[in-house]
Amino acid sequence: MRRKIAQDDEKVADLTPMLDVVFIMLIFFIVTATFIKETGVEVNRPDTKTAEMKKTVSLLVGVGPDSGIWIDKKKVDVRNVRPLMERLHAENPQGGLVIQADSISKVEKVLAIMDSARQIGITQVAIASEEN
Repeated sequence: MRRKIAQDDEKVADLTPMLDVVFIMLIFFIVTATFIKETGVEVNRPDTKTAEMKKTVSLLVGVGPDSGIWIDKKKVDVRNVRPLMERLHAENPQGGLVIQADSISKVEKVLAIMDSARQIGITQVAIASEEN
């Protein structure tokens, strides 16, 4: 009986080194991954010839064709824009704001977002466009 138990123990493989490698790879991929921020709405940005890339963006706000405001993949009422932007800006105070407005959206919504940004101290405000 003892001999059979000893033979069964020899067949068991030690998975610890393999699990260590898998966890190290998982940590590597999480650390090196770039997280793409999205507004949550598809917009047709206006064309321009003087577009520049912004490198430090902490807030991304979308204004859809129906003039609905989208932040962090959620539709937001215009009254809630400032508190939500304030919370997100506190996470990364060095970054700026980029507004992705649809070409047929109302200018009033864009101006309300810009006004809220200035009230909370965001000085780097840009409007996204397509390079022509």
